[in-house]
Amino acid sequence: MKCRILYLIGQLHSGGSERQLYYLLAAMDRSLYRPAVAVWNFRESDVYVPRIRDLGVAIHSFQGANSAIAKLRAMRCLVEQLQVEIVHSFTFYLNIAADLSTRGTQAIALGSMRSALEMDKKVSGWLLGKLSARWPHYQIYNSYEAAKYKSRSTSLFLPKRVFVVQNGIDLQYFSLTRQQTIKPVRIVAIGSLVSVKRWDRLLSATAALKGRKLDFSVEIAGDGPLRTSLEQQVQELGISDRVTFRGYTDDIPALLSQAAFLVHTSDAEGSPNTVMEAMACGRAVVSTDVGDVSSLIDNGTTGFVVRRGDDAMLIERMATLIGDSDLCSRMGEASHAKAQREFELDRFVSDTFAVYRAAGWTVALPGKNGFEV
Repeated sequence: MKCRILYLIGQLHSGGSERQLYYLLAAMDRSLYRPAVAVWNFRESDVYVPRIRDLGVAIHSFQGANSAIAKLRAMRCLVEQLQVEIVHSFTFYLNIAADLSTRGTQAIALGSMRSALEMDKKVSGWLLGKLSARWPHYQIYNSYEAAKYKSRSTSLFLPKRVFVVQNGIDLQYFSLTRQQTIKPVRIVAIGSLVSVKRWDRLLSATAALKGRKLDFSVEIAGDGPLRTSLEQQVQELGISDRVTFRGYTDDIPALLSQAAFLVHTSDAEGSPNTVMEAMACGRAVVSTDVGDVSSLIDNGTTGFVVRRGDDAMLIERMATLIGDSDLCSRMGEASHAKAQREFELDRFVSDTFAVYRAAGWTVALPGKNGFEV
């Protein structure tokens, strides 16, 4: 089946990029735009595989290809076979693959950067990081901070044009839930158990707050390679009575409904889903000043923004919310109101398609006079 837009992504597990791709596919007019998804490292068991298929969207994999070159050739064949009009990479290290797969065709390639540019380049490797930071010429960043960093940089390995499209949230799924005044105060943290999320920072803060005899617990939702070492750190810090590792959970709203507030201690982000989801559910947030967090959270009104590295202030802000349930409620209400104004999916979809048009895609849409462009 021919498709107009082909999305290229590294995997379909439980990350923020996967969630945003699913949102985009679910909210767009799929009969008009005929999207498909190509997965570089496909696993049938990944979380978003059945969800995307349930939307009627075809998923293509490169399981028969044993190398990156073989996958790139297969990707090029797929673009030609499906007569694709747009190839949009949703994974930074695949930006260059999106670009190369469209060379010599009529398709338009777009890349993405969904975290911090320098971190994504480092994780991707010296050569691949530089190439994916430069090509395609048009790239979508999900944070204004990353775009500002690009504008200040003098590197030759940057795209010609960057557009910012901040993440969106399903506001029907992540809806307001009433604050419950329960003891101990329940704090939630959500994310993959990887080093950039700085779970060690949260655990150290937990130990300090326990030392103050405050009545609270911390639930960490997520899984990843650091789980064993983090569980060991919990034992060493003597906070096993305060910290629970829940593993991956699909029902984030239910988890947030039992929480007083969310803590986010990452060192690098773009427009973090977990912060936006907590706000949509009416929860205050304490977060480090990563990515666009400082614009998502109105410091002192919807939560607290803490400078990265200021662990003493992180502890103080958490202590403040542990000891003041009324403040948690007021901040949660303000968070929900802001989410309703700014985080809707319609904005996310319309902004994304506006970039496609700016990149030169002539989109024929039904109009009063037959069709309008």
